[in-house]
Amino acid sequence: MNILFKVFLILHIIAGTLGLISGTINIIYKKGGRTHRTIGNVFLYSMLTVSISAFFLSIIHPNYFLFIVGVFTLYLVASGTRYLHLKQLIKGQKAKLIDWILTYFMLFFGIAFIGFGIYHLISGTVFGVVFIVFGGLGLKMVKKDFENFRGRSNLVNVWMIVHIQRMIGAYIAALTAFLVVNNKILPGYIAWLLPTLLFLPVIIKYSKKYQVKRSK
Repeated sequence: MNILFKVFLILHIIAGTLGLISGTINIIYKKGGRTHRTIGNVFLYSMLTVSISAFFLSIIHPNYFLFIVGVFTLYLVASGTRYLHLKQLIKGQKAKLIDWILTYFMLFFGIAFIGFGIYHLISGTVFGVVFIVFGGLGLKMVKKDFENFRGRSNLVNVWMIVHIQRMIGAYIAALTAFLVVNNKILPGYIAWLLPTLLFLPVIIKYSKKYQVKRSK
């Protein structure tokens, strides 16, 4: 079992490093070109490897941190990629079964994280705040999925905006994992939330820059 844990840990570290490098490049690089797509594929498969290895690691040696990273990384990169195939949502395109599975996956864990967070706070553990924040963010994205899948978005290119938001979100998850593992100074819950606070303005910036609203 220890050998298996080490194998998945090595995969997790390598994939996480590649994800951080490729994610950083794509955030600052010009969007939409061949280079962006190629590096984006490296980021996608790196993050999928991160999420899958995180699940196995958290099962072999129970770890809340790895489990949360696995859940959010899987949902963000998978749903963010799927939105590239949903470019006609506002014209009546129907979401596929895999899209609904991903949404209900996040719905379940979003509710579970909030409940778990409340339990921790009642027990006197400040870390419960982390569960509540991430659970709330997850449910907010689920709400947007339901609206988008029903063609209720007010954006013509909602697929692009959600893709950008989810991929940067996955990058935040990778950066959070790196910071939490290597943090020696900050309080635990600050290390968990800091990357989200830092990169939320980046998500807002790109969302406003590329969004195209429906004409009334």
